[in-house]
Amino acid sequence: MRDRFSNKLADKFRRAVFFLREYFFPFGCSVCGVNLLNIDETWYGLCGCCREKIDHELDTMQAGAICDCCGKPLISEQDRCLSCRNGEKRVFDRAAVLFPYTGLYRELLTAYKFGKNSALGNYFSEKIRKAVECGTIPHGACIGPGTIVPVPPRPGKIRTNGWDQVEFLVRLLEKTGSNMKGLEVNRCLKRLSSRSQKELGLENRRTNLKGRIIPVRKVPHTAIVLDDVMTTGSTLDACASALKDGGAQAVYGLCLFYD
Repeated sequence: MRDRFSNKLADKFRRAVFFLREYFFPFGCSVCGVNLLNIDETWYGLCGCCREKIDHELDTMQAGAICDCCGKPLISEQDRCLSCRNGEKRVFDRAAVLFPYTGLYRELLTAYKFGKNSALGNYFSEKIRKAVECGTIPHGACIGPGTIVPVPPRPGKIRTNGWDQVEFLVRLLEKTGSNMKGLEVNRCLKRLSSRSQKELGLENRRTNLKGRIIPVRKVPHTAIVLDDVMTTGSTLDACASALKDGGAQAVYGLCLFYD
């Protein structure tokens, strides 16, 4: 009882901090730029209208068919997208994605990743938590349950950029949520020096990380690899290969955005 009260108090304190931050150093809504007026808006970094619009659009998109491998929405294909059908066999067992990397959703990622609007981390982590705890990802793709394994950052990334946006989400997942119980997290992977994936074309992305991600501690039996953006799935494959070499029996991917 006392622990539950302490958790609720801590949650209220964190929300108050974001409210005061917005009051003295306003970011505004990450989509439309209007002033954020209440604790919920400052906590999520989104005004109520934009958050309602996003949630409605996601509900509509999630009603459609998805690739049974990478989790991306299908347009005219059946069961599997052309990329997964014609490409190399995937190492990960299944992946799920939450947002498209287009339009206002691109603005969300830009504000979070490059604008360092940490309030959006609260919004993203809540979506991730609900998806993992329910065991069903949007569009009905089941991937869980399992242990969250964050994609390891490229060496020097934190020194250059000042933070690791995936690690920030993981820390939020460990300490916040409706039931105030952190999801199980295992930072068991390390990335060796390699070129940034975003600088490379399709073919080079597939080979750039081969053998460059390794397990550095005991891996979980079932892993859910967390990343921010899925383009070709090469990063998930490299992580899945390292995890399965280390003894994992099932590896799923969960990405915020698909490109």
